Amino acid sequence: MSNRSSPCLWTSVPQVSPAPCDRCKHASCAFKGKVYLLGGRKKHSLKDFWKYNVVRNEWIELDCSSDQAPEELEEHSMVAHQGVLYVFGGLRDSAYSNSKTPLWLFDTVKEQWLHIQEQSSPSQHVVPANRKGHSAVVWESSMYIYGGYIDMRGTSQEFWRLDLDSGVWSLLSNAPVGPGPRHSYSAMTHQDSMYLYGGLQGLKEQRDLWRWSFHSQAWSCIRASSGPSKLMGHSAVVYKDSMLLFGGGETQSVPRNCLWRFSLTALTWEKLPSLPGSTAPCRVHHCSVGLGPNFQPEPPNLSDKETLMSNSMNNNKLRPFKNKCFPSSSSAWEPGEDIELQTVHSVKTKGLKDISTALIKPTPWRNCLTFENQEAIRKTQDDEHSADEPEDDLALPVPNLLLVLGGKPIKEQNAISVWQMTLAES
Repeated sequence: MSNRSSPCLWTSVPQVSPAPCDRCKHASCAFKGKVYLLGGRKKHSLKDFWKYNVVRNEWIELDCSSDQAPEELEEHSMVAHQGVLYVFGGLRDSAYSNSKTPLWLFDTVKEQWLHIQEQSSPSQHVVPANRKGHSAVVWESSMYIYGGYIDMRGTSQEFWRLDLDSGVWSLLSNAPVGPGPRHSYSAMTHQDSMYLYGGLQGLKEQRDLWRWSFHSQAWSCIRASSGPSKLMGHSAVVYKDSMLLFGGGETQSVPRNCLWRFSLTALTWEKLPSLPGSTAPCRVHHCSVGLGPNFQPEPPNLSDKETLMSNSMNNNKLRPFKNKCFPSSSSAWEPGEDIELQTVHSVKTKGLKDISTALIKPTPWRNCLTFENQEAIRKTQDDEHSADEPEDDLALPVPNLLLVLGGKPIKEQNAISVWQMTLAES
């Protein structure tokens, strides 16, 4: 464990209408600075589909009524690859999934659901059945799905690969060494590996960490002193060369608010403290999404358009901006202890520099974590870009943020719970 933990600032972001209702067991992912949210459960399963503009703190409801769109889903997965969102599992009716693989595709440019032609490898002629509580990750041009809970069959240890170019499913061999049957766990990728932590093995909570090597096609168990306790319903995201693991609980009725960081190079855990007056929410069956260059580094192969945008950033054409962070009125933060987090862009460094802290007295704003130049960004867009230019074509700077969306306990009020976490690192 490191000698000095990085403190983090948690802020609740009030949501205004229109916005999705609060929920748990939903799916969320980010693509080009936008966050997508689908389905989940409140008092019943939900079908709605939303896009969130983080800089503007604005939600837009997307169409989910076409024949190609999914039905009500919960405990499903959603990942992004080359402008397409891939949604898998989460159906309530297992009989329906016996005749159709529960996989849906959404084009983020045209903003429409796509019809897919299901395929399987000639040697197997099989595709995965509907399941819940699994996780999906993308590595190179494939989506990998492990385990999950299958109705009438219980917890699964199946490990599936979907080739996103050909649409062919293949079942990876069940190795004698591995996590075993597992659901309600967390998974993420870093370099050439997939990491899986905790979850439920049947009805028993786990606290083990496993690594799958895409090159050697083998599992290995990572043993480290200390670390999180037994967890289910938690979340994990990649941050630099680390894994950030948040929330969950030994049961869904006792959610926790611990944030752990696992170094993927030193193979050590550290529990990250919160800044004074900043308290993380207790959440289980939530979604965590990382934004910014430290959470979502540029892929190695960029398209021509993305390369131009990257070069524009390196030429320092994007103006620096300030993030003023201060707790809501319900916080125990004392007057005079407000914190300003400033992200600075430099030609000599790649992307954005890490967050630094300084004490100031902020000007009140409608959000707990706001971008001081939000209005300037909007005005600049109107002045420098034509009205018919797509918003996604604009290279807006996004700071390094971890978003926690929804989860139990569910708020009685309608708007979804949104929390932002910023690491204060030197």
